[in-house]
Amino acid sequence: MSTLKDRIGRYGVWSVGLRAEDPSRHGELAEAAAELQELGYGAAWLGGSSAARHAVPLLRATSTLVVGTSIQSIWQYEAGESAAAFAEVEAAHPGRFLLGLGVSHAKFADQYRRPYSALVAYLDALDEAGVPAERRVLAALGPKTLELSRDRAAGAVPYLVTAEHTAQARGILGEDALLAPELMVVLETDPARARALAREALSTYLALPNYTDNFLRLGFTEEDIASGGSDRLVDAVFAWGDENRVRDRIDTFRSAGADHLALQVITDSPRDSLPRAEWRRLADLLE
Repeated sequence: MSTLKDRIGRYGVWSVGLRAEDPSRHGELAEAAAELQELGYGAAWLGGSSAARHAVPLLRATSTLVVGTSIQSIWQYEAGESAAAFAEVEAAHPGRFLLGLGVSHAKFADQYRRPYSALVAYLDALDEAGVPAERRVLAALGPKTLELSRDRAAGAVPYLVTAEHTAQARGILGEDALLAPELMVVLETDPARARALAREALSTYLALPNYTDNFLRLGFTEEDIASGGSDRLVDAVFAWGDENRVRDRIDTFRSAGADHLALQVITDSPRDSLPRAEWRRLADLLE
């Protein structure tokens, strides 16, 4: 029987655009998902606070593609609701949906209190409702949540991290747990242009303490975080440049211990667009 690591493969795509509330977009999403599977990607990660229902159009259009939420906020969806939705999707598409969970950010949840304890309680409720630990992953950054990912889930899906964080996470998770960090990719060779696109994407996250605290733990300074992010920070959390340079950065994360990379393409198009031409370019360099 294939393992989770086998099913999701080495590479997937991360996209806000793959998540849609508007049913009129389901055909577009189905077509994109089918192409992702054909291109050889093993997983599609739904950006934003997605839920099981958002995975359905992609799952219906494919036969092997694994679809995961990256992430579902524990504050937005109650555990019982999540468990019921998981069971429904699992019945229709066995083994192909991953419930990615996270505590989100205080800025986005009025009820944000004691996030680690709340996440533990949420996992307890999922256990009681019968959601298998091996079918959920956690958006873990700090050591305690990485340990929780190892002990109470299939592994971790860290967002906005460096290769150094990946190596540290692998040390905490051990060999067996899944480590599938997200990595932003800018297919732009001009350094000024590439870093400008990167900083535009980064700007929202530099206002969120969960991410900035993690950068500080990794040895970055307040100066690195200020003014849109230093070149040092940008170059550590983005893969940018021509195909060879991007491939080298991807290989760095793999060598650091990533089992799978959720690749998020950054362009000058709206964030919820589907960068299908860039996904094709990436698939070519990943062969």
